[in-house]
Amino acid sequence: MAKDLLPAYEQVKAFIKTHISAGTWKPGDPVPSEAVLAAQFGISRMTVNRALRELTAEGLVTRIQGSGTRVAELHRISSRLTIRDIHEEVAERGHLHTTRVLMVQAEKASAALAESLGLRTGARIFHTLLVHLENGVPIQYEDRYVNPAAAPDFLDTDFTRTTPTHHLLQHAPLTEASYSIEACLPTAEEAKQLGIKRSEACLAMMRRTVSGANVASVARLVYPGTRYSFAGQFQA
Repeated sequence: MAKDLLPAYEQVKAFIKTHISAGTWKPGDPVPSEAVLAAQFGISRMTVNRALRELTAEGLVTRIQGSGTRVAELHRISSRLTIRDIHEEVAERGHLHTTRVLMVQAEKASAALAESLGLRTGARIFHTLLVHLENGVPIQYEDRYVNPAAAPDFLDTDFTRTTPTHHLLQHAPLTEASYSIEACLPTAEEAKQLGIKRSEACLAMMRRTVSGANVASVARLVYPGTRYSFAGQFQA
């Protein structure tokens, strides 16, 4: 549906989401007031209010009486709930995290990757292969593809100093994430880089993150089963 055919409140939502996903409005930044948005779009404040209420329910903005509407601290919310930076995980255990960078390059998207990233086949994408170590012991093999529209400076990052997850949380605030975890045997390359046998059971996480209008990245994260476990907490 063309933008000018969207309902008025959806146009306001799209306008705000675009500024958030582009990074022009950072977490904590103020969003224009209802009066300003109503004047800008030539609509009623009631319609603007609906847009802001829906964005609040989606977790994209926060509204506090007397302080107006602000961009939500999306990356921190998502980090706590679903996305953990492995550097932070290791540091919390009082251990040293290091990274072995195997590959950082631009590629053309295959049909399958293009579909996962919401791009056309052959579009330019970023690809990284890393091994994360805890006190010198490999604990994660990371194979990640990134949408340049979400993180245009991704390839310029020194991944020995910051992780891809940290870079994406900083530059492409999360609005959605999905993942699946399964038991598997490592490929020959994964076993080699993790320093394990091909017969050693691993846990593989497939993770897809979205930032505003863009799919930000898809990643395959492989963990040796004897060195890593997943834990969570639920409270009714």
